[in-house]
Amino acid sequence: MILNIHKPIGWTSFDVVKKIRWIIKEKKVGHGGTLDPFAEGVLIIGTGQDTKKLTSITTEDKSYTAIIKLGEITNTLDTEGEIIETQLVPELSQVTIENVLNSFLGSSFQTPPMYSAKKVNGQRLYKLARKNIEVKREPVEIQIKHINLDDFTESTVTFSVICSKGTYIRVLGKEIAEKLKTVGYLISLIRTQVGGYSIDESQSIQEFETSWKLSTN
Repeated sequence: MILNIHKPIGWTSFDVVKKIRWIIKEKKVGHGGTLDPFAEGVLIIGTGQDTKKLTSITTEDKSYTAIIKLGEITNTLDTEGEIIETQLVPELSQVTIENVLNSFLGSSFQTPPMYSAKKVNGQRLYKLARKNIEVKREPVEIQIKHINLDDFTESTVTFSVICSKGTYIRVLGKEIAEKLKTVGYLISLIRTQVGGYSIDESQSIQEFETSWKLSTN
């Protein structure tokens, strides 16, 4: 089966896989695209023979809503890391921010962050990053298909985005901050859609566990 699970903040994608595996007593369980521990939202889970469907699901476009905190940056580009730099935040207007956001529309190349689950030479980048080892990462072509300013304050920008597979929203947040002539990192990230799977139809792990027990009793 294919499940649309709402991953909670603080869980890794593999934590969700392990939990589903335990609930349904099925060894073959996988997910369709990693979601960072600090993030929440749509995580597609495949079980049994349906794990084969995950390959095509991972290639689908994804939608997110994110909040950038301006004036500070962490080594992980999210709330999990330590602040490594601070800068003044210039006075911003809606027009300025929208122009910067729109400049990311279309195809571009993005370098995966060191704090990511991506493998280089068989090793997870985040494991190297924790040892203060930085390795060369090849830029990946990505597409920003839609980007919208949802809200902003003196020190935060909230935006929503539809993007291709392989896009790191943490890196996008950093690059947006740089174009706004400051630094920034994500303090919130919600994946709202993966292909045809929407957050409106996501089940919490608890909801899934309850319905599964009812259906199997």
